[in-house]
Amino acid sequence: MDKLSGFETFVRAVDLGSFTAAADSLDLSPQQVGKQIRNLEQHLGVQLLHRTTRRQSLTDFGLRFYEQAKVILAEVAEAEAMAAQTSAAPRGKLRVNAPVSWGMRALAPRLPAFMIANPEVEVELSLSNRMVDLVEGGFDAVFRVGQLEDSGLMARKLAPYRLILCAAPAYLASHPPITTPADLVAHNCLGFVHSELRRTWHLDGPTGATDVQVKGRLSSDHGEPLVYAALEGVGLILQPEELVNDALSQGELVQVLPDHQAPTRPMHILYAPDRRITPALRAFIDFAAETFAAP
Repeated sequence: MDKLSGFETFVRAVDLGSFTAAADSLDLSPQQVGKQIRNLEQHLGVQLLHRTTRRQSLTDFGLRFYEQAKVILAEVAEAEAMAAQTSAAPRGKLRVNAPVSWGMRALAPRLPAFMIANPEVEVELSLSNRMVDLVEGGFDAVFRVGQLEDSGLMARKLAPYRLILCAAPAYLASHPPITTPADLVAHNCLGFVHSELRRTWHLDGPTGATDVQVKGRLSSDHGEPLVYAALEGVGLILQPEELVNDALSQGELVQVLPDHQAPTRPMHILYAPDRRITPALRAFIDFAAETFAAP
C-alpha cells in the first residue's frame, strides 16, 4: 500500500502542478508530498521530476511512468469497486429468458423463493422457444436446452432436460399396439417445431439407440397445444417431464415404451463473460445452479 500511496501522490502532484496543491488535495503537508515522491524515486532508482525553486517538470522517464501509474491506479480503483459491489446486497433489475414450457412449469414455481430471498431485485422474465441473442436482446441470463455452441458466453451446467413419450389411454386403446420404436411410424406423432422432434424421435432402449422418422397431423412451436391434443386422444407426444408429469400421475396420459427413453438433453444457464457481474446476477446464477442442480 506504501507503493500505491507513492504512485497516487506522484500522479496528483503532476496533475495539479505543484506539491502544495497535491498536499491540499491529499490532506498532507508539502513536505510529506515531497518525501513520498523522493522515496518513490529511490525505490525505482530513477528521477521522475526536474525540480527548481520555482517550478517542476517531468523527466522523460517520469512522463512514461506517470502514464503507466495512472493506468495502475485506475485498475486498483476498479478492483476495489468490484469488491465493494460483490459484497453489497443484491439489487436492481435482471432480464431473464427461458424456454416456454420449462419456464412455466419448472422455473416459474420456484422463482418466488428467489424474489423473497432478494427483496431488492426486480426480475423481467421472457419466455420463448426461439434461441435469443443474450447480448443483442439485452438479457442478463438465458436458460438454454441442447448442445452449446462456442458463443463466448459463460455457462453453468444444470440438470439435464428429460423428455417422455406418452399418449392418452383412449388413443392407445383405439390404435395398433406399440411394442417397438419402429411401430411409431404408423401412428400420429405430434411434432415440436423448434427442434428435430418435429420429424425425428430418438429413443434409447435395451438393444441400443433408434432414430424414428415420425409424422403427424399437428405440430406446434409450443408444447402446451401438443399436450392438449394428446389429452383428447389425437396422438402421441414426446415432451418435457415438467409438462406431462401431472397428467401422467392422474392417469390422463400413459408413458409409451417405458424401456425406451429419449436421450436427456444438456441444459445450462448462460451469461456474458463480464468480470463485473452484479450481486443480483451472481445471486440469480447461484439460485439457478442450486435449484436445478446437475446430478
